Amino acid sequence: MHKKKTKNDHPTIDNRQARFKYSIDETFEAGLELRGSEVKSIRASQVSLKEGYVSIKKGEMFLLGVHIAPYEQAGTFNQHEPIRNIRLLMHKREILKLGIKIDQDRFALVPLKMYFKGGKVKIQLGLGKGKKLHDKREDIKQKDIERSLRQKYKL
Repeated sequence: MHKKKTKNDHPTIDNRQARFKYSIDETFEAGLELRGSEVKSIRASQVSLKEGYVSIKKGEMFLLGVHIAPYEQAGTFNQHEPIRNIRLLMHKREILKLGIKIDQDRFALVPLKMYFKGGKVKIQLGLGKGKKLHDKREDIKQKDIERSLRQKYKL
């Protein structure tokens, strides 16, 4: 029997501001500890990663500042808070290594992308340093040059 290929109708939520504000060196994948209404809101793409960041406390990672809109079809009893600390699931030694890099090398850990993988919600985290204003201007200049070359040579 042939298995039917299912179309991936699960959304991918991107944090486009993160790559603009930070120069990302490494990326990591982590799971999220969510409630049912939060998962349904994520499926409906009602998430904002714009102001999110990751904090490490006592060997645990938490996602802070991410807004997950309340799920409208859920009752008031089962509803979640729009902005709350969400625990991230990673191996202990990975968390310790990231904690050392954040403390010693002054890196920031920011959410880049939220997506579904095997029925579970995953988040892609970026480890990077904040860009200065001149770095941002240089990136914009490079993108303009690439865009003009693509238009000129129709690549």
